[in-house]
Amino acid sequence: MNARSIPDLLTRHKAVFELSDGESIVLRNPQKFVSQTLDQLVVNAVLGESEEVRGAARWIIRRAGLELGVVPSSVQGLYDARARKECKGFTVPAINVRGLSYDVARAVFRAALHLKAGAFIFELTRTESHYTDQRPAEYAAVIVAAALREGFEGPVFIQGDHYKVNAHKFAKDPESELQGLRDFCQESVAAGYYNIDIDASTLVDSDKPGVHEQERANFETTATLAAYLRSIEPPGVTLSLGGEIGEIGKQNSTPQELTAFMDGFMETLTRRSRYKKGLSKISVQTGTRDGGVVLPDGSITQVAIDFETLRALSALARDRYGMAGTVQHGASTLPAEAFHKFVECEAAEVHLATEFQNMIYENMAFPRDLKEEIYKTLRKLCADERKPADTDAQFLYKTRKKAFGPFKRKFWDLPADIRARLGKDLEMKFSFLFEQLNVQRTAELAKKTVNPVPVIPPAPPALFDALAKVGNNHG
Repeated sequence: MNARSIPDLLTRHKAVFELSDGESIVLRNPQKFVSQTLDQLVVNAVLGESEEVRGAARWIIRRAGLELGVVPSSVQGLYDARARKECKGFTVPAINVRGLSYDVARAVFRAALHLKAGAFIFELTRTESHYTDQRPAEYAAVIVAAALREGFEGPVFIQGDHYKVNAHKFAKDPESELQGLRDFCQESVAAGYYNIDIDASTLVDSDKPGVHEQERANFETTATLAAYLRSIEPPGVTLSLGGEIGEIGKQNSTPQELTAFMDGFMETLTRRSRYKKGLSKISVQTGTRDGGVVLPDGSITQVAIDFETLRALSALARDRYGMAGTVQHGASTLPAEAFHKFVECEAAEVHLATEFQNMIYENMAFPRDLKEEIYKTLRKLCADERKPADTDAQFLYKTRKKAFGPFKRKFWDLPADIRARLGKDLEMKFSFLFEQLNVQRTAELAKKTVNPVPVIPPAPPALFDALAKVGNNHG
């Protein structure tokens, strides 16, 4: 199924699509493209024999998506409507897909189509992108392909989650750390990530006098990165940007912190740049921890979210600063009865990740021998991450997310029946979450408030160099 070269890739699918003028694709048979060709293109986009083949397959998928109405978009319009109180009563789920990404994303879209949902986001953190071996161009192509495969049309929201400043590196060389973030932001926006969450909460210094000074490094750095992101927006696109005031897993956020951060952020942004558009949401800490707190037997302890704080901060964010509201991280492992409370508190967005990973590893259909191979590898690969008091179950629970990169091909090569079982169970989970978060029947709202801008990505030079060799009409 893997193409050995771009001419090979083009020749294999010559009856289905045609490339023309350096930026266009002609789908000769759209139905066959989706039902037969797309699966092969996704495999080549992820596991192609060369970077040239992978780049060509990703471009073809994204370009075909635009032709068929799957448009990577900014959620800004929807969040602006939320800020104006033109819509309410739902919380947008932001879903981190760490592995088995095509199957997981297809399950999301099936649930969305069944429930007529449109207000949901796919995301990946900068660190997840590295340890799962999913660069932005690959991740975005897989999400677009999943939408096409399931027949979804409309805006698709892809987000850079927790684009975090490393406090240790920043203290040593702030410009180098910021440049690394700028580079990754540029790569992300080029791939179709039109939603970026900046996380400089790592720089909050509680030893300084007064909340304003404690938040200064956070709001100044967030403003610097926000101005850069505004400077690279594609024509017609307003990126949806988020900030963060409380590092997840630490003390709960307060109204004073939110006010100090936002006042400082807006003053810094307007003073240092020509940009006026600020943030559409703000992440706060209310009692969760990313991945949950792992007990010695590998289970997750129950956490107590301060929903009243979440409610108060969300109202403050909307009423005073014109944002959609607050963002809750680390929520996927919460008990089922907790999710509707995010809606009651008018939280704008909730981030969900670990539970989907757990459902893959702990599914009865997941091959036991592969799991044992993964765990054996992790005991060596991540040995330096093991704390003295960690049980084996705790260690493996906390590190198995890092197997998605090294075992990427083996996840993709799982038998079709196993992938179908995993996908079915995940679809049921996503349907439950969509209903609890009340995003069913939001497809029309998303289309009404969001203006999808079909940004045509530049074609990889190698693709059209190859096209010249095989002929412009390669059929």
